[in-house]
Amino acid sequence: MTVSTAGPVAARRTPAPEVLREVAQILAAFLVYNLGRVLATQELGRADAHAHDVLHVERWLRLPAEATLQTWALGHDWIVEVANRYYVSVHFPLTIAVLVWLYRYRRPAYRWAKRALLWATAIALVFTVLLPVTPPRLLGSLGMVDTGHAGGISIYQAPVLGSMSNEYAAMPSLHVGWALLIAVVLIAACRTRWRWLWLLHPAATVFVVVSTANHYWLDGIAGAVLVLGALWLTRPQRQD
Repeated sequence: MTVSTAGPVAARRTPAPEVLREVAQILAAFLVYNLGRVLATQELGRADAHAHDVLHVERWLRLPAEATLQTWALGHDWIVEVANRYYVSVHFPLTIAVLVWLYRYRRPAYRWAKRALLWATAIALVFTVLLPVTPPRLLGSLGMVDTGHAGGISIYQAPVLGSMSNEYAAMPSLHVGWALLIAVVLIAACRTRWRWLWLLHPAATVFVVVSTANHYWLDGIAGAVLVLGALWLTRPQRQD
């Protein structure tokens, strides 16, 4: 039986070393995830074939074309600029900030979030190694624009992060997955009626990853399903 993850504000100040240790664990998991993606065999022909399989499933599901959303976004320069910066600057820093806050003030919720995040990330790594998928921005037949590269703020152009990234690991989208994870945990952990606004974060992330041509709709759906499954499996329990 599930229990509430809400709790009172911490009565004592959490020692900085404890917080840093927890952050280091998350950073280490993220590093292992990225290194694992790099070690994956980059068979471009297979990655392209998988990308076309993704598109085939999307058409069967009657999902809108990714290019349609990007074409609309490209008609508004400021939207593309915001989307690029959101993709590069919000995903990881916001996740870490929320985890630190949960660790200090909502410890049960933090433990839930951490377990779910580690499980989801580990499973995602298996998928990216075994199932390389070419992202929309690198699939020439789609004719989509790599907005990050065009705007000069792509993480794949960064000296360190760029060299650590496997660009053919679009499935699933952990950008979407992590965004949904922190939204769900914060909604469960807080009691203010404004907590539901956290759902705007995963919604905005879906728009961002598709409009910037970094992911397909199905990548986001897979990331969301993966995280929801991890949250359910790691949910807090109590004795009846």
